[in-house]
Amino acid sequence: MHFNIKNIVNKTDLSAQNSGQNIYLNLYSSIKKAIVTGVLKEPMKLPPSRVLAKDLGISRSTVMKAYDLLILEKHLKSVTGSGYYIIENHKQETLPIHKIAQGSYPKLSKRGKSFMKGVQLKTKKLQNGIAFRPGLPPLDIFPVRQWQNLKNEYWRTIRYSELSYSSPTGIQSLKENIANYLKTYRNIHCNIDQIIITTGSLHSLYLVSNALLNANDEVVIENPTYPYAYRLFKSLNASIHSVNVDNQGMCIDDATCLKPKLIYTTPSNQHPTGIKMSSKRRGDLLKWASQKNCFIVEDDYDHEFSNWENPVPPLYSQDKQQRVIYLGSFNKILHPSIRLGYMVVPNYLLEVLTVMFEYSNRFVPPSLQKTLSTFIEKDYLNRHLRNTIKISAERKKIFSTNFVEHFDNQIILDSNNKGLNLIGHLKKGIDDQKLAEYLNNIGVSTYPLSNYFHEGIKKKGLVMGYCSVNERRIKDTIHKMAKEYKNFLNA
Repeated sequence: MHFNIKNIVNKTDLSAQNSGQNIYLNLYSSIKKAIVTGVLKEPMKLPPSRVLAKDLGISRSTVMKAYDLLILEKHLKSVTGSGYYIIENHKQETLPIHKIAQGSYPKLSKRGKSFMKGVQLKTKKLQNGIAFRPGLPPLDIFPVRQWQNLKNEYWRTIRYSELSYSSPTGIQSLKENIANYLKTYRNIHCNIDQIIITTGSLHSLYLVSNALLNANDEVVIENPTYPYAYRLFKSLNASIHSVNVDNQGMCIDDATCLKPKLIYTTPSNQHPTGIKMSSKRRGDLLKWASQKNCFIVEDDYDHEFSNWENPVPPLYSQDKQQRVIYLGSFNKILHPSIRLGYMVVPNYLLEVLTVMFEYSNRFVPPSLQKTLSTFIEKDYLNRHLRNTIKISAERKKIFSTNFVEHFDNQIILDSNNKGLNLIGHLKKGIDDQKLAEYLNNIGVSTYPLSNYFHEGIKKKGLVMGYCSVNERRIKDTIHKMAKEYKNFLNA
């Protein structure tokens, strides 16, 4: 591939052609400067001499002379039958950066500042590797070729009219297939018009929160809970009230004096503890939401993993007043990079959420939606899901056995969690934040358990995913992790 470099070349120098100056030297100087300053980098390909001559309105021989000089100085190389390529065999120069006077830009909005503060970008570090990053399915067994074939088929049969704008709530075929999927796997019966296709649960929660919450509106969340949900509500300047989680789930008795507008919960598999909300507690929560005239956001992010053997009906299926906003995702079932989720919303919120989606993302790419829709229709999703559940169970056993063997009660593993994560509880006095950072630096990804708590005593531990990599990698990584843990303690 070669680029149009008209914006890089100094047009003023080239216009000197009429004054008798050497145009090829000016062209040579412009391209050389772009290479030396890093604007053009190896292995970029320059346009063929014929193409560049036409672009700049000069003769081809002029371009050839400039290219020859650049080759002579080893800024370019000529590959027979291919073209001219940049060579970085020199120290790049840095162009001076002009200082911008303070106050030359308008101030950020209060909401913008709030989001910058809430997300904590300065302290957020990229995770090194995928073992043992929480929330990841078995990535290595995803049927890539099947998916690619379906995608290719879409583009082979596409009509030009389908390249135009699409519905913000999603294409009809995918919504129909998701509705049927929800009936089978989650005992949810809904009208397809209530389904909105998003890029995932966090995207869905962002839309819902912005549609409902003003500053200082009360929101009730679990403690511990999904950190991104907490930070989203905090960034919207909501008044957040955390309630504890016991062996039956969310303790709503701790919040009876509140008047929330929104309740956020993960009842099928509480995040990150894995506790399932009891039937009684579910009924109490729905009754309480009715009395308080508020909505419940039910985030059912990994329902299949946590409810395969003994499925528990979601809150949504028990809701008789359309108070539950149901969030689901294919990012946990397939893989996170697919960025496809959905929400089932009460009719009351359908219009405002559609409008908000249209004025932000517009719509999820139809090619992606259609590929997933066909993936479901051809029963590929069902087959992949069964394989995923099987492999995950096998890897959980391998992970647990090896972890207990290597750590010998130095870190106490809680293997009762039915979802994608396991928790390793640390002994008193060990900082899980520092330990997680230490492990990340040597290529082992874990999350500190204390990050999930926002009030009261913050328990210390590691939240770990167990199934994203194969058996050999699990064993090798645990061995490495145990060795480095001893080094951490002795540091």
